[in-house]
Amino acid sequence: MNIISHFKDRGKAVTITYSVVFALIAYLTFTTLNSAVQVSMPEENDDCMVCHDDKDLKGTRKGKNISMYVNPNHILGSVHAEAKCVDCHTDLAGVDLPHEDDLKTATCGKCHNKQQKDFDISFHGVALKKGDPLAPNCQYCHGNHQIVDAQHEKSPVQPLKIPFMCGKCHQEGAPVQMSRNIPQSHILENYSESIHGEGLFKRGLVVTATCVSCHTAHAILPHTDKRSSIARNNIAATCSQCHARIEDVHKKIIDGELWEKEAHSLPACVDCHQPHKVRKSFYDVGMAKKECLNCHQDKNIKASNDGRSLHVDVSKLDHSVHSDLACSKCHIEVRPSKIRSCETITTKVNCGSCHDKVNNNYMQSSHGKLFLTGEKDAPTCVTCHNDHEVLPKINPMSKTFAINIPDLCSECHQDGHQAAVRMEDKVQHLTETYTESIHGQGLKSGRLKVTANCSDCHSAHMEANHENPVSSTHKDNISNTCGKCHWGIQTQFDKSIHSPMVSKSNDELPNCNTCHVAHSVVDPSKDEFRLSMLNTCGKCHEKITHLYFDTYHGKASLLGSGKAAKCQDCHSAHMILPTSHANSTLSRDNIVETCAKCHPAANKGFTRYLTHATHHDPEKYPLLFITFWGMTILLLGTFLVSWLHTLLWLPKSLKMRKEIMALKAAGHSGKRVRRFTPLNRILHVTMILCFLTLAATGMMLKFSYAWWAQFSVKMIGGVEVTGFFHRFAAIVLFGVFFTHIFDLIFNKRKEFGSWKEMLLGPDSLLPNKKDWEDLVGSMKWFFNKGPRPQYGRWTYWEKFDYFAVFWGIFVIGSTGLMLWIPEFFTKFMSGQLINVATIIHSDEALLAAGFIFTIHFFNTHFRPEKFPMDTVIFSGSYDVEEFKFDRPAEYEKLVEEGKLEELFVDEPTPTQKRVHSIFGWAALLTGLLIVFLIIYSIISINF
Repeated sequence: MNIISHFKDRGKAVTITYSVVFALIAYLTFTTLNSAVQVSMPEENDDCMVCHDDKDLKGTRKGKNISMYVNPNHILGSVHAEAKCVDCHTDLAGVDLPHEDDLKTATCGKCHNKQQKDFDISFHGVALKKGDPLAPNCQYCHGNHQIVDAQHEKSPVQPLKIPFMCGKCHQEGAPVQMSRNIPQSHILENYSESIHGEGLFKRGLVVTATCVSCHTAHAILPHTDKRSSIARNNIAATCSQCHARIEDVHKKIIDGELWEKEAHSLPACVDCHQPHKVRKSFYDVGMAKKECLNCHQDKNIKASNDGRSLHVDVSKLDHSVHSDLACSKCHIEVRPSKIRSCETITTKVNCGSCHDKVNNNYMQSSHGKLFLTGEKDAPTCVTCHNDHEVLPKINPMSKTFAINIPDLCSECHQDGHQAAVRMEDKVQHLTETYTESIHGQGLKSGRLKVTANCSDCHSAHMEANHENPVSSTHKDNISNTCGKCHWGIQTQFDKSIHSPMVSKSNDELPNCNTCHVAHSVVDPSKDEFRLSMLNTCGKCHEKITHLYFDTYHGKASLLGSGKAAKCQDCHSAHMILPTSHANSTLSRDNIVETCAKCHPAANKGFTRYLTHATHHDPEKYPLLFITFWGMTILLLGTFLVSWLHTLLWLPKSLKMRKEIMALKAAGHSGKRVRRFTPLNRILHVTMILCFLTLAATGMMLKFSYAWWAQFSVKMIGGVEVTGFFHRFAAIVLFGVFFTHIFDLIFNKRKEFGSWKEMLLGPDSLLPNKKDWEDLVGSMKWFFNKGPRPQYGRWTYWEKFDYFAVFWGIFVIGSTGLMLWIPEFFTKFMSGQLINVATIIHSDEALLAAGFIFTIHFFNTHFRPEKFPMDTVIFSGSYDVEEFKFDRPAEYEKLVEEGKLEELFVDEPTPTQKRVHSIFGWAALLTGLLIVFLIIYSIISINF
C-alpha cells in the first residue's frame, strides 16, 4: 500500500467519525431548546420581552383587543428599571410561558403599601372597588411602564401637569363632572384664575399649591370626613405646609372675636378664602353687608359725637377691590348680638389685620412714625387708597395708578403744603423738580406708566429718610432700587471700580444719586447733564479734572460744548474699569473703538495722545515740559527785547514829534508818494480781519475759564460756531500768505529785475548789512552817541514784523492743522506730538497776539510822531515831506534815479480818509481789548 492510498482510507474514517459527533451535538441542542420553551419560568424581563417586544402582538383584556407591545426603552427609563415584570404582574408568578391573555391589573400595593392604603380609603379607591368605570387607578395617573420621578418633565404627575391630570375628570364638561354629584363647579377654571393657579401657570412656580398639595395625592376624601386633609379641623395644618405663621397673620381677627360662633379658635382658612378661588373672601357671621347699608346708605347720616358724615356711597363700594368683603371684616368691633351692631366700635379700621406686611412697613416709614406721634397731618391708608372706594393700582381712576402718584404725593409735598413746610430746611421744590426731570416728563408728557414715580424709588409703604439704613434710597440700597428698572445699568455698575463689591474702600463711593440727583434726574444725553458731570467727577478726581481742563475737550466744555468728550465718553458711564482690565473702554484692545465714537478715523497712533498730561511734570512728561519752557522762554525773550527797544525809542520819538509838527505847520506841497500797491493794501486789510478773528476766537479757547470767553462764545453761537470762524479765518490767512508769495515772484522782474536784486538789493525784504548798521546806529542814537540813521525803504523792525508773519504761518499754521485733523497726522507720528502741538500753537498764538497788539501797534501807530494812527497801509500813500523825513535814504535814492515823480498819486478823498480812520480805529481798539482781556485773564487765574 502506498502512502497516498493509506491517507485516502484514513480520511474516510475521520469523515465518518466527525459526522456522528455533529449529529449528536445537534440532537442535544434541539432537545435543550425545546425543553426551555416548554417549561421555562419568567425569572428575567428578557424572557417576557421575547414576546412583548413585538409591536404587532395583540391580546384580550376585559373582552377588548389591545396591543400587548411593551417598549423596552420605557422600562429602562422608568423608576422600575431594576424591578422584574412579575413584581407587578404577581399573577404570573409560577405560571408557564406563554401565559393566558386576560391578566389581572398590575399590583402596586406590594411595594407602595402606604399609598395603596391611602388610595383604598379615598374617593377614587372606593369607587374603583365598586366597579365604577370612571374611577381612576394607579396607571391612570402614573402611567404603566414609563413611570418616572414625579419631578421629571415627562411625568404626568409633575407639579405643572397636576391640574391638567385632575382636570381630565374634574374640568367642566368632563364625564366625571357631568355624571357625578361634585359640590364644586368650574374647578379647573377657578383654580387657573386663583393666586395659586396664576403662580403655577403664569409664573412657572412649581412650589405653588396644586390639587395634591391640598387634597393629598392618594387619600382624597370629602371635607366632611374627619380624616380628610381639607376637613375643618385639618385645613389649617394643610395650608400651613406653605403658609407659616398663620396665627400671627390673623391675630387681630382672633383678638377681636370676629366669629363669635368659633370663639377663641382660628377660623378655617376656607371661611375667608374660598376653595379653588382663593382670591375671594366671605364671612359666615350671620351679618350681611346689606344690614349695614340699611343705615349707612342714607346720605344724611352723621356721627353723633362730631357730626362727620357716615354715608357710604354704594356705587363706589361696588367698584372697590373690597366689594365682596363684608363690612365686619374691616370693622371688626361690630357685634351682631347687639341691636345696633356698630355701637361697639371704638377704634378706626386697622388695615394691617389683613395687610400685615404692608402695615409693618408703614410703621417703619416716616409716615408711620409721624402717625405714631399723633400728628393729624400724618398720611394713613385712606389718604392714598380712600376708605370705601379702594381701587387697584392698575385702575387709571385709582390714586395709586402710576401716572396719578405724583399728584397724590403732591397733595402733601407740594410747596406750601404740610409736608413741604415740615421738610423746608432739608429739601425744597420736590414736585416741581420731579415734573421737570426725565422721569416726570416721561410720566406726564409721554404718559408712560412704566417710568419711575415716587413709590418706585421710595417704596409704596416704607418710605424713609435717605439716611435711614432701611430706606430704599439709602446709599447702600439705591443701586438695587434703581436697578429694578435699570437692570442692565446696575449690572454694569456692580462690576465697576465705583461699586463697593469691587472697591473695598473706606472712602465713600459714588452711587446713583451722586450723578443723577434724586428728583431732578436729567436726560443724560442733554448738555445740561453732560456738563454737570465734570463737576461731579471733579469732586473726587480733582487733580485729574484740573488736567482735563487744560485739554481741548476740557476747554470746549467750559465754554458750554455738550459735544466735547466728557469723563463718561471715554471711561464709560457705569462700568468704569482700570485701563489694565480687558473689558475697560480704555484697554489696549478697546481704546481705538472708544476714540472712534467721536473720531471715526482714529488709529493706534491717535490713541497715544496724552489726555490728562501736564507740562509741569518733567519726570513723567519730559517732552511736554521741555516744549512748554522752551516756548515760555521764547515768548518772554521776544517781549523783553521788543519792549526794551520800544522804551529806548520813546524819548527820541517824543522829540521827533515836535519836529514833525513844525514841519506840518510850515505847510506841504500836497504831493503824495505811493508806498503800497492796491493788492498790498487788500492783503493787509484781509490779514488784519483774519488775525483779529483768529486772536479773538483762539483766546476764548485758551482762557476758557474766564467769564468774558464763555459769554463771547455763547453770543457767537457756541463752541462749534466759534471753531468754524477760527478755521475759516485760518484758511483765508493761508490764502493771503500764498497770494503774497505769488505776487512777489510775479513782480520780481518788473520791480527788481533779477533774483539777486530782489533778495540782496537795498530794497530787499531780507535782512542785510544795512539793517545791522541801522540797528547799531539806532542804539547809538537812543543813547545820544550818534545821529538818527538814514532809514531806507524797509527798516529792521519792519522786516522783523514781516518775517514774524512767515514764522507764525509756519509754526501756528502747521500745529493748527495737526490739531484740526489729528487722525491724519497720527498715522505717521505719535499722538504725543498732538500734545506738543497744542502747547506750541497756544503759546505761539499768545506771542503773536501780544506782539502785534503791543509792539507792532507802537511801531506803527503809537509812536508819538505817528500818534494816534498811521493810515498809510490803508491809503497806500503819504505826504512827500513825511516820506522824506521818515525814510531819507530811500528819498535820496529815488531822486537820484529820477523815479520819485513816478510814485506820485492823488490825495485820498475825505470819504476815503474817514473810512480808513474808522476801520483803523476799530481794528486798533479790538486789538487793545484783546490784550486787556488776555492780561486780565492771566492775572485773575494766578492772583
